[in-house]
Amino acid sequence: MSDVLERFQNTGATALAELDQVANLDNLEQYRIKYLSRNGEITALLAELGKLPKEVKPQAGKLANQVKQQVTKAFNGKKGSLENAGTTSTGPFFDISLPGVPVNLGTSHLITRTIDELLDIFGLMGFDIGFGPEVEDDYHNFVALNIPESHPARDPLDNFYIDDTTLLRSQTSTMQIRVMENTEPPIRVVAPGRVFRPDDVDATHMFMFHQMEALVVDEGVSMVDLKTTIDQFIKAYYGQNTEWRFRPSFFPFTEPSCEIDLLMKDKQGKDIWIEVGGCGMVNPNVFKAVGYDPEKYTGWAFGLGIERLAMRKYGITDIRLFYENDLRFLNQF
Repeated sequence: MSDVLERFQNTGATALAELDQVANLDNLEQYRIKYLSRNGEITALLAELGKLPKEVKPQAGKLANQVKQQVTKAFNGKKGSLENAGTTSTGPFFDISLPGVPVNLGTSHLITRTIDELLDIFGLMGFDIGFGPEVEDDYHNFVALNIPESHPARDPLDNFYIDDTTLLRSQTSTMQIRVMENTEPPIRVVAPGRVFRPDDVDATHMFMFHQMEALVVDEGVSMVDLKTTIDQFIKAYYGQNTEWRFRPSFFPFTEPSCEIDLLMKDKQGKDIWIEVGGCGMVNPNVFKAVGYDPEKYTGWAFGLGIERLAMRKYGITDIRLFYENDLRFLNQF
């Protein structure tokens, strides 16, 4: 009997001594398997009790249970201390002496930033800001803008019609009508927003893009005021040496009308003129549609493509890059 009890005591002492040498959670798991698992040495002591003589069982069982309780208690204490210390087989989970990991903060999309910059410039020129619906009716998108029913701009192939009289607006010029319907002159307003046209997608065209409309109405407004404002804007946005030009054009809602072109470089580095918008003096028929006296008031308007403005400023040669959600591109700005 003394040999059995001595073996039980030695097993417990050895287990406690080995536990003191355990330095991490991985090794502690190996220790648990060796001593406290179903096939562990402590469990084996209890299994041997059934083979002992009756007169030995009470004392041996008491000793075996004491050994198990001591080892289990010591194991749980060791596990708790190692978990609190945050250790693994390779040491601490983190080294507090290392530099911190930078947190990447989101920023505004380049289009949003461009719109904000444009609004700041025109705000300094005394312009108010207007916003309107993207789902528009036929009257505001065409009729009031002097675009007759026979005009090709109203063709279903050139617009996203929802029904016979409702469509996704094809231009921010609709805001000219909405502003004048609710405001008496003088008017100085810019209106940014999305517009929609079923264009074939290429490096300079998308089926959805952004425009910024501007409208000035007052007595004695002339083409000189229009050209001066655009020149001041371009020089403020791009710099004093920026080259731009007026090119004669036609729009039903302005007369006379011009295209606004900026000089930029293509993918091969060649200088090219890129149209960024249209402009002109407000057609008298538009004034009549909103109840203004065309003999008393004159005005001018322009619509600029925001993507094309950003392309010129940042040297972007493909409009599709704005909307592919490629962080390699977006993180540059």
